[in-house]
Amino acid sequence: MHLTPHLALAAFVSGLAFAAQPAAKAPDVAKMDPAMAVNKAAAENLDWHDVTQWGVEGREWIDEERARWFDRFPAAAEKSVTSNVWNLSRDSAGMMVRFKTDATAIHVHYKLRKSNLGMPHMPATGVSGVDLYARAPDGKWRWVQVTKPATQEVRAEIIKDLAPGYREYAAYLPLYNGVESLAIGVPQGAKFEGLAPRPKPIVFYGTSITHGACASRPGMVHTAILGRRFDAPVVNLGFSGNGRMDAAVGDYLVKIDAAVYVIDCLPNMQPAQVREKCIPLVKQLRAAKPTTPIVLVEDRRFTNDWITPAKQKFHTDNHAALREAFDTLQKEGVKNLFYVPGDALYGTDTEGATDASHASDLGFMRQADVMEPVLRAALKR
Repeated sequence: MHLTPHLALAAFVSGLAFAAQPAAKAPDVAKMDPAMAVNKAAAENLDWHDVTQWGVEGREWIDEERARWFDRFPAAAEKSVTSNVWNLSRDSAGMMVRFKTDATAIHVHYKLRKSNLGMPHMPATGVSGVDLYARAPDGKWRWVQVTKPATQEVRAEIIKDLAPGYREYAAYLPLYNGVESLAIGVPQGAKFEGLAPRPKPIVFYGTSITHGACASRPGMVHTAILGRRFDAPVVNLGFSGNGRMDAAVGDYLVKIDAAVYVIDCLPNMQPAQVREKCIPLVKQLRAAKPTTPIVLVEDRRFTNDWITPAKQKFHTDNHAALREAFDTLQKEGVKNLFYVPGDALYGTDTEGATDASHASDLGFMRQADVMEPVLRAALKR
């Protein structure tokens, strides 16, 4: 294309102006949220505690070699699971570390695997944040604060001016990012005790929804909500777009001494795949774990399926395929098998999702409400 002298000069000047633009500066986290500002004097007088010294919940197969300490799968899984599942397993979804302290301020220092801290439909607090809860005097877990990550390495005062008292805390790790290192900081002289992971976790195998999309923070996924309600450890094996009842994942599920298995893969499957893979996966689990409860979950409905007939039919057909598999398994005498209908997982008012497909915090809370009574029945068995 030929430019006139006037346009050529304008383009040249514009190019100079663009070239002269200063490099973008790292965001000032303190301006984004004063709670993330770290008082310099306080930061220089902290005791740091590396969480790998006592362990995190949601990290199984601890005796097997890992490529990275905070990977969900051991290194050997790379050779058996799909490449997508392997890559997604490097996110720290569902991991949670517990500790006790009487500190009146709690700091965190962690490095993230990926530079993409947030997503268009999910905030950085959920993708890459560390979410802090404490056990209240009534024994229940209550929220405290979450980090607001703006850089790949986060060093922040999560909370200060805490009420005096020696209490238990739980910090949930990022959902859609991996963690390279993580340490908890408390003022020098404060009591601190790392709490070892508890046995017999509730194990969830699922899709992007189980993985955590699109919770505003890591503690708001239904898996974490249910973990607090049952006061039990949780293993989150959600793989975004890749929860497909794979036997290779089943090979790792059977190695966990689980309290219950929750299989929630239908959003990533077609009815024919459900018919092909559901019964073999349940039989694979049952052969290794004769009495461990297994819960099958129908897929949630898109919140706009009321006006999109093709989506409505897809969900209806998927539900029918899972129900067919469940009925067949029961007729064959498979015991301790439970079922969660999907129609109301997000509620029935169309308000439970961010993008029709993935849960909002409201959708996750509703999902926990639907699953809780079924899990209570399963765990009583």
